[in-house]
Amino acid sequence: MGEMKLGRVQFRIVQVLWDRGRASAREITDALNESGEEPLAHSTVQTLLRQLEAKGAVGHEAEGRTFVFFAKLKEDRARRTATRDLLERVFGGSVGGLVAHLLKTEKVSREELDELRQLIDERRGEDTGAGKTKRKG
Repeated sequence: MGEMKLGRVQFRIVQVLWDRGRASAREITDALNESGEEPLAHSTVQTLLRQLEAKGAVGHEAEGRTFVFFAKLKEDRARRTATRDLLERVFGGSVGGLVAHLLKTEKVSREELDELRQLIDERRGEDTGAGKTKRKG
């Protein structure tokens, strides 16, 4: 499966399925409309589900007269694709630019900052340790 681009509402539908595992179109519509964003018509959700099935992101099984949907797209893969798309389109591929923008414009807790610092330190260690023997000082 190549890179799969999902629209914003399509992505939200798949997120509902990641959370719940399986859900009917009505349950998906209700879950999306609980979020407080602009309400979606049930017919719109059904159309989006058909599009998602055509892309191979979602599948369904019939349970009696009800179709029960499930995500075929893996969450980590979808995140990677969406992030890469944002990175290329908005930040010209600059990871530092994206991270700097987020740190300047979004609220980041102390715990999250500590976690980020640890990730940066680990990545730094990988870069210096690759193929070189570390000198003990």
